[in-house]
Amino acid sequence: MEDDLANLRLWDEEEEAFQEDAMVGDQDYRICLVGRCLTDGVVNFPSLHNTMADLWHPIGGICISDLGDKRYLFQFFHKIDMQRVMLGTHWFFNNHLLILQNSSKEKTH
Repeated sequence: MEDDLANLRLWDEEEEAFQEDAMVGDQDYRICLVGRCLTDGVVNFPSLHNTMADLWHPIGGICISDLGDKRYLFQFFHKIDMQRVMLGTHWFFNNHLLILQNSSKEKTH
């Protein structure tokens, strides 16, 4: 069994997939938004994640991280997706206002 594991190799396609996953950690924060739900109650993060991803349906996808204290990082992979969200209507989750701010100093439009 040890010999089998020693000879284990990844195909080129598998190596590329791992490299793309690693790039998510090196995210360009110019196309990110920081959001906060205005509520005293508890925010169910998995529900927020699913609802906003389904509602916005970004072309390039989205990664949403819980920053704690009802704050969230919305990482977009295409600038147009972030611009569409920022230029859209006021956003609500479970009848609570979701305040969004660009995480960089760069203008979004």
